[in-house]
Amino acid sequence: MQIVEVELDQGETVIAEAGAMNYMEDGITFEAHMGDGSLANEGLLGKLFSAGKRAISGESIFLTHFTNRHPEKRRVAFAAPYPGKIIPVDMSKVAGDLFCQKDAFLAAALGTKIGIAFHKRLGTGFFGGEGFILEHLQGDGMAFVHAGGTVIKKQLKNDTLRVDTGCLVAFTKGIDYDIERTGSLTSMFFGGEGFFLATLRGTGTVLLQSLPFSRMADRILEHAPSTGGSSKGEGSLLGGLGRMLDGK
Repeated sequence: MQIVEVELDQGETVIAEAGAMNYMEDGITFEAHMGDGSLANEGLLGKLFSAGKRAISGESIFLTHFTNRHPEKRRVAFAAPYPGKIIPVDMSKVAGDLFCQKDAFLAAALGTKIGIAFHKRLGTGFFGGEGFILEHLQGDGMAFVHAGGTVIKKQLKNDTLRVDTGCLVAFTKGIDYDIERTGSLTSMFFGGEGFFLATLRGTGTVLLQSLPFSRMADRILEHAPSTGGSSKGEGSLLGGLGRMLDGK
C-alpha cells in the first residue's frame, strides 16, 4: 500500500478524496467542501452542480481541503484505498487535461478542476463498465491517481490499443475511447475476456493497471465461504465436497 506525502508551504492547500488522508503534521487544518475550489467565486449553485456531477459518478460529493497554517513547511500524506501504485501526474506536461477512471483520483493541487466526462456513444454507455463515466482533471499543477497492481504506460502515435475496460486507468487528450465486441459469439461466451473491450485510438499517453479492483474482489469472493465457519484451502480435494457435507 503506497502513500504520497505532500509538502505544503504556509497558506498552501491540497485537495483529496474524502477519507484518503493517512497522517498530517501539526499546523495543517482540513475542511470538507462541496466542490474542488478551482473557482473562487463559484457560488452555492455552482457548488451544488459540481457536487451533483460527483454524485452521478459514484464519488463522495465532498472533497477535503488541507491547508498549512504554520509559518514553516508541513506535510500531509494520502494512502491508496487498495494495493497498487500511486502515479504522479504533472498536469502542465499533459496539456492540462487528463481523463481517468472515476475511482482513480487521489489528490491534487488546489486549483485543479475535477469534473466528469460522459461518452456519447451508446455502446460505451451500455457496455463500458468502469469506463462509461470518467473523471476529467484540468489544471497545471500536480495530481495523483492510483492504480491496482503494476502500472503500464503506453505511448500511442496514431495507433490503436484494445484493453479490458477495468484495466484502463487514465489517458490524455487526443485519445478517442470506444467499446468494441471481442469477436465471435464463441469467443464472447467462452473466451473468458468478457463481451466487450475498450478501444483507444489516437496520439497520446495511456495508463493501464494489471489488477483492477473489481477483478481482485471477484477472486476473493470466489474463494470465500458463503457462510461463517472454516473453509478448506484451494489445494484440498475435500474443499468443495466438505462444504457440501457440512450443508454449506
